Amino acid sequence: MTREILVISAGVSEPSSTRLLADRLADATVAGVSTRGEAANVNVLELKELARDLATAMTTGVPTPALIAAQEAAASADGVIAVTPVFAASYSGLFKMFFDVLDPDALTGVPVLIAATAGTPRHSLVLDHALRPLFSYLRAQVLPTGVFAATEDFASVELPSRISRGAAELAAALVADGGSVAGFGGPSNLERPVRSGTAKDLGPVADFASLLRGHTGTV
Repeated sequence: MTREILVISAGVSEPSSTRLLADRLADATVAGVSTRGEAANVNVLELKELARDLATAMTTGVPTPALIAAQEAAASADGVIAVTPVFAASYSGLFKMFFDVLDPDALTGVPVLIAATAGTPRHSLVLDHALRPLFSYLRAQVLPTGVFAATEDFASVELPSRISRGAAELAAALVADGGSVAGFGGPSNLERPVRSGTAKDLGPVADFASLLRGHTGTV
């Protein structure tokens, strides 16, 4: 059985350290899946190529064909590697926009390996303060190890070990029954709910003024 891995890279430069880290994580994950007797296929989603599509969807509510294809790729992935550069002490706006236009159930139960790049080690807490809460809100299965790489880390001996550990956790999740993380306390027979790639039509929404009409302001 071939596991489908979606790599989401929000790098904007060329060459991109964000894409470099994403590729290294993907390669290590594929190797980990292979050693467990399975195969993996990697699909890379470069968000900078969807910048106009995301802006259109955010301002009109209508996704373009390219964005719909990206949403469907996320909804059908067995596992996700999500990597963002750090802008203003958090994930990039481009990164957040993509997850804003996903159906809320698209990543439910999906193992996600989070990673980030920055120019300084001072931003390393972005993994736990920004990315982990985002994917927890989306009910994804956020893996225990996140991978952060400052510019100087790419020449260090520590980064490869962090990549190996995070990739091993994702590989274990991909080959476990139902996608649970083997060895991390999750049930091995977890059944994921049906996921969809595009946002649901919630129908007409009452405006805030109507909701407050007749309210006295007292509790």
